[in-house]
Amino acid sequence: MERNVSRIHMVSEPSIIYFLQVSWEKDLGSGFDITLTDGQSAWSGAVTASEISREADDMAMERDKYVGELRKALVVGTEPANVYRFDFSKENCHFSYEKSLKDVSFILGSLNLQKVSSPAEVIRELMSYCLNCVADQLAKNKHLQRENEMLQRDWSDVQKRLEKCVTAKENLEADLYKRFVLVLNEKKAKIRSLHKLLKQAQEPEEDTQDERESIDHTESCKKRESAYDESTDEESENLPVPSEVVPANFSQNDSIISSPDVTDIAPSRKKRQRLQKKVDTEPQLVHQKPPLQEKER
Repeated sequence: MERNVSRIHMVSEPSIIYFLQVSWEKDLGSGFDITLTDGQSAWSGAVTASEISREADDMAMERDKYVGELRKALVVGTEPANVYRFDFSKENCHFSYEKSLKDVSFILGSLNLQKVSSPAEVIRELMSYCLNCVADQLAKNKHLQRENEMLQRDWSDVQKRLEKCVTAKENLEADLYKRFVLVLNEKKAKIRSLHKLLKQAQEPEEDTQDERESIDHTESCKKRESAYDESTDEESENLPVPSEVVPANFSQNDSIISSPDVTDIAPSRKKRQRLQKKVDTEPQLVHQKPPLQEKER
């Protein structure tokens, strides 16, 4: 059985301290027992599950929500004192508990208690329960304190270990950085030497390439000049001997009459033959004129 003991004040008697004990089997919604005492007298009563359901229906509230409100009022006791209020009448032994919201308050439940014939037994039981709770709390406190001490020692050990790891890490980083600098400098020196050698090797190649380009250029110039000279020689050889242009309407009589060599109208036979040969050759010169013009073009 679970139980809870709390200290409460009544609305009708705020100066008097009452002790309220609530005990239940499985759940507060399955029913609970109430024991109330002021240190001199004691009263007890019980609330059944059916009464809890009836109270929830009367308030138009879900049963689980109503049980939660009962837990907050009777067991937990974490809410402020003015939220949940209690009242008890010694004349009719009527005990009630209510919840106040600003200007509105509603009763969560009420029951009639019965006066206990031997209140000393109830008070002793309450004191025993409270002392047991205190002892349990002290045991838990000691256990938690020992765990805290162990955690503190572990934490200090871990902190020392972490400090050692940090120093070792810093030393390792410094050592690795020094080695890296040495390797880097060696690589840089090697790269510079290789670059220098490559540059020295490329310089003669560039010189030889320039020489080859100049030689090729001179050879090509010479070839062009020789080709040009040959073409001019061929053109000079193919040029025909200039001759007099004979008109198309030229005839033998005209040539004979207009020829300067003719001194007489009836020349001799030799002169006539010579002139006839000349007239025969002149038309051939006229036919050779077009090829000459095509070559000149």
